[in-house]
Amino acid sequence: QVQLVESGGGLVQARGSLRLSCAASGRAFSINTMGWFRQAPGKEREFVAAITYSKDTNYADSVKGRFTISRDNAKNTVYLQLNSLKPEDTAVYYCAASKVAFIVVLSTMYDYWGQGSQVTVSS
Repeated sequence: QVQLVESGGGLVQARGSLRLSCAASGRAFSINTMGWFRQAPGKEREFVAAITYSKDTNYADSVKGRFTISRDNAKNTVYLQLNSLKPEDTAVYYCAASKVAFIVVLSTMYDYWGQGSQVTVSS
């Protein structure tokens, strides 16, 4: 089993920045691709960004140019830097890990999930 623990959410004003972290423990060697998803109230969970073990990345169009995903393989940790935040970015952000070794954007392709971290952007 793999456990994912997130940190770094909070309340920020529009145009501000936050950094989310997600640390994997347990059988972390089985993880290849890691991703971030988010879910706003009344909406479905949506893909935000993903990064492979070799650090190829992919972003949702809505966050491209504003968010940056990165990872430290030695620490089994993935990060999401959120810049130029907008009120519509308000959501619970979930870290996810997949055994698949290429970019995946479907939530069903991820095997493990973090507990979620609230990000609230005020206008």
